[in-house]
Amino acid sequence: MILLLVLMGAPIIASYTLYFWEVRPESVNYGELLKVKPLAGDGLNQSNNTIFRIRDLRGKWALISVDSGKCDEYCRKKLYYMRQVRLIQNTEKERVERVWLIDDPEVPAPEIASEFEGTWRINAKDSDILSQLPAKDSRHDHIYLIDPIGNLMMRFPKNPDPALMAKDIKRLLKVSQLEHAMGTDSKH
Repeated sequence: MILLLVLMGAPIIASYTLYFWEVRPESVNYGELLKVKPLAGDGLNQSNNTIFRIRDLRGKWALISVDSGKCDEYCRKKLYYMRQVRLIQNTEKERVERVWLIDDPEVPAPEIASEFEGTWRINAKDSDILSQLPAKDSRHDHIYLIDPIGNLMMRFPKNPDPALMAKDIKRLLKVSQLEHAMGTDSKH
């Protein structure tokens, strides 16, 4: 009888011990998981002078970069990484969008626009979108990730490793495809 009580009580005692000692398994993701929150707001799409709304990205994963329209070397590096991470996804690349939120009145040079064709260039200097992106020092440091229902859910560190970013995205695309196929994805 005592042995039975010990066997039945051991998992409960172990779970409380692990919980209160804050023992957490290591995560497999490279990007920093953020508290999931819906992202909202709008800006001017510089490609065609139309209003861009975050909800325009619904149904797609989106990599977001915040930078000046002048686009220094680090800005170009982030845009390049975003493009390459998307291309690495092969047949799933159509499920990933790239968005450059421009946080000043500068207009990107035409050669930058053509080099990163397919990236949404959004004038967001007066937009609510920027205030919703958490940053330790500067929003310019990170690449952010939005899920297909419009939630901000991850940010990648300054000077990210594109191979590890691609691995995170690949894993998320696989899981979200399974959720969609099983009918367990959120409908909003």
